[in-house]
Amino acid sequence: MRTRTLRRAGLIAVAAGAVATLAACSSTPAASVDGGAAAATPAAAGPRIAVSYEGGILVLDAESLETVADLDSEEFTRLNAAGDGRHVLVTMSEGFQVLDTAAGSTEEPELTDLVFAADTPGHVVRHGGKTILYADGTSDTTIFDTDALLSAGDGLPATETIPGVEAHHGVSVVLEDGTFLTTVGGPDGRTGITAQDGSGALIATSNACPGIHGEGTAADEAVVFGCENGALVYRDGEILKLDAPDQPYGRMGNAYVSETSPLVVGDYKTNPDAEGYLLAAVTVIDTVAGTLDVVELPDGVEYTFRDIARGPEDLAYILSSDGAIHVFDPATTEIVDAFPVVDPWEGPVQWQDPHPAIVVADDFAYVTEPAVRAVHAVDLTSGEIVSTTTLDVTPNEIAVAGS
Repeated sequence: MRTRTLRRAGLIAVAAGAVATLAACSSTPAASVDGGAAAATPAAAGPRIAVSYEGGILVLDAESLETVADLDSEEFTRLNAAGDGRHVLVTMSEGFQVLDTAAGSTEEPELTDLVFAADTPGHVVRHGGKTILYADGTSDTTIFDTDALLSAGDGLPATETIPGVEAHHGVSVVLEDGTFLTTVGGPDGRTGITAQDGSGALIATSNACPGIHGEGTAADEAVVFGCENGALVYRDGEILKLDAPDQPYGRMGNAYVSETSPLVVGDYKTNPDAEGYLLAAVTVIDTVAGTLDVVELPDGVEYTFRDIARGPEDLAYILSSDGAIHVFDPATTEIVDAFPVVDPWEGPVQWQDPHPAIVVADDFAYVTEPAVRAVHAVDLTSGEIVSTTTLDVTPNEIAVAGS
């Protein structure tokens, strides 16, 4: 049975010299009209884009792609939308540091001194009004109400910590009824998941998922986890193992989901020794039928884990090394459209190396092109590039706040 600890998270100062709080915009008195008018109210900002680079993070206006802030950070960081439409969680040495993009406000972006403490911060999951943080160094899971971050003021929201058992690179999910799913692993490897109800009682468990990695929650809260030989599906209190056609190694490591579709698209590789090479097939998992199919993509359509996103009409959008976004329909397993966006590119040597990435918000995709230091906004309903910006730095990871 798990032990739950409910606590109020404190402030954790990052290294000395942390970024100081930026002054909020102040309104300027309007010109006198009919004996004097009230001060003009600044317009609230729209959605924002966070882009990491070596040693810093840019915050861009999502419509114009104009840089509105350039903030110092650690040399390599990962970016995850917090889920509240304003904040981004940045993986730093102390934990998950809160980046306020100021989306939807009249304030200035700021890399705050607020940190959700974590030993080796890893996956961030957003589902059912909760944001779930996983610490690889302890296997602890930290949970908070997503929208509470907006009203927490100068502190962090109340959090719930579920202690881990053995440290490993893992992930946790909390369903709307309180069911807690978490990966199982240790020094010798990762093996599967456990599912517990809100009181901590065990519902189901599986150790049939070697190298478990990544997760995604599809329609009706069916949760998929990738394995080195297939995938696990948790649905309605039961765990189903789906075998890959390639054995003993046919790895799905990341799940790309829509919470309105029962179909999950996953990446897929068959070479355990390859680090940064491009992938040329995807998995399609039907969480209702309980099936896993591997779909070979057309010649020249190759990608990395950063290059698939779900978007309009529950389709998958694959940013390929040929420079185009290929529109993949998981229901028919066919490429149904494609539109050029960037120049052709080669796969990274290491996964951390800058290479093109795609994120989707509403009907728009935001695409990085590190080779020319560019970011593009693409209307996925038409395939048109609606704006492009050239940066002074090389973009790496990207996240969207607000939509």
